[in-house]
Amino acid sequence: MCPTCHAATRHRSPLVPARRLLPSVWLWSTPESARALRSRDLATILRLYRRLNQLSQEQLATVLGYDKTYVSMIETGRRVINDMTTRRHIATALGLPTHVLGVTSHDDADFAAMIQFGDSTVRLAEIARQAGRAVDSVNELWPLVARLEARIAEGHAERDTLILLSHARTALGVSLGTVLPEERLAAAACWTGRGLAVAERLGDRASLALALRMHGNELRKADHARAAVAHLARAAATSDDAEGSGAALALLARAAGELGDPELFDTAISGYRSLLDGVAVHSMLVNPFTFNEIHLRGLVSTGRAPKAARIMDTRSPNAPAAPQWHVIERVTAAEVLLVAGRPDGAEDALRAAVVAAEAHCLPHQIQRAIRAADHGGLTRVGIEGREALHRIDVLLAPPRSAFAAHEGMNR
Repeated sequence: MCPTCHAATRHRSPLVPARRLLPSVWLWSTPESARALRSRDLATILRLYRRLNQLSQEQLATVLGYDKTYVSMIETGRRVINDMTTRRHIATALGLPTHVLGVTSHDDADFAAMIQFGDSTVRLAEIARQAGRAVDSVNELWPLVARLEARIAEGHAERDTLILLSHARTALGVSLGTVLPEERLAAAACWTGRGLAVAERLGDRASLALALRMHGNELRKADHARAAVAHLARAAATSDDAEGSGAALALLARAAGELGDPELFDTAISGYRSLLDGVAVHSMLVNPFTFNEIHLRGLVSTGRAPKAARIMDTRSPNAPAAPQWHVIERVTAAEVLLVAGRPDGAEDALRAAVVAAEAHCLPHQIQRAIRAADHGGLTRVGIEGREALHRIDVLLAPPRSAFAAHEGMNR
């Protein structure tokens, strides 16, 4: 039977007496594979597929249900396949997106448009999160992630799609880590971990550095400080730009402080300061305000609270890079004031933090404020914090959604 008739009659291809084939999602995600797919040349694609799977022409012919001679003719260019049914069959058998072989449909065109605007969706969601609208960010990112995952599950695993999926999963995890209470932060780390799993396979250093940085920070927030330090140290080593390195060192200093490791904290904060001094344009993590907050909290965590109090009294305040950093800094300032024996100033700082945290739906920052208030004997502030936390819990607990259902299936 000729290849066209074979594909048209949908005969099942016989099993291949060879090693198990590589999963198509990862097979087509390497830079070399991306170049082959971009060429749209069937001969090039088949040769690469055979080499990556260590298949002979005869074994590939068995996969496709063709004769070995026919496969040889395609690979050498002696036979050009123009028939769309045959090309669709080859794409399906090899786990290829059909459009790379020139077989397109309305769904393919629609998805291509979504990919084109996917990066913009992620960027806008990040802007929303940094502006204090993390709930809006989650609402933007979740549909994008769901559609990308569904598309890839169907075998459409282009490199650009996988890079976008890594960024979208990571951004979704970070946004969830902003709006979830402490007891649920493991879910945020789960999503950033899924973004990292894709980035690890792609060989794209920028994507890998970002995923390591964000996953490391979510691990820290979920009380996995040692794992966080390992990921963040690797992120700092992987970053090729000053902003990325500075952000990784900032988060590494935070994790080292929470781990109670003064030597690692001092090393990270010193590197952070050096990069901050050399960066012309500041970002959300690489700026004087954030440096000051991380420095103060790390000093308190590593048993040097008096030094933190002296620094806080001498440094002039800067404007925060994002609303949530004002909340974070107010709680940290209260912690420093409490250890310095100044409860009145701590009470004012915690009240301001609770009000702002509720306005921006930041439950775990309210939980930080409650712990600080309880530790400092500020009973009234603790009560106000718990009331605010309850109001956020009600706000963030709508009827079971598609997102919640998906989370349930993946636990």
